[in-house]
Amino acid sequence: MLIVFSGLPGTGKTTIAHALAKRVGAVYLRIDTIEQALRDSGALASDVGASGYQVANQLALSNLQLGQQVVVDCVNPVAQSRAAWAEVAARAGVPLVNIQVVCSDVAEHRRRVETRMVDVPGLVAPSWRSVLAHDYQPWDEPPLTLDTASVSPDEAIALIQHQFQVV
Repeated sequence: MLIVFSGLPGTGKTTIAHALAKRVGAVYLRIDTIEQALRDSGALASDVGASGYQVANQLALSNLQLGQQVVVDCVNPVAQSRAAWAEVAARAGVPLVNIQVVCSDVAEHRRRVETRMVDVPGLVAPSWRSVLAHDYQPWDEPPLTLDTASVSPDEAIALIQHQFQVV
């Protein structure tokens, strides 16, 4: 199973995705970590662009082909990145579970962004202004949406495990 968490920074997706991966023993792929490693390597002359997603797609595919469940933690803001995850799942012959994480409490969302502790060395945390300006396109087919203003990480994980039989 390929489980892809999507949403703007500060919504709580990393907290939920990481905890779910740990609970079920899945491979955990975080785009922030991959992109920062690409920046740190100096291999790219400019911004990483879609490179982090392309690396993550291939890592996910190889782990899925080994029979591992994979949890991906990413913004996944556009149809192109969403289609790539669907292609990975199809190539591996596994179900794709898309989960969008939102925080409907604007004040809480802003607080999270502005007080966020960066846990990836070298990563620059986004500003609230950059979060608001982020190009995050609507979904063609709405995924399971978790609102962290009203559901705790443990409740979110229980819901995911129950609804999709994630073990």
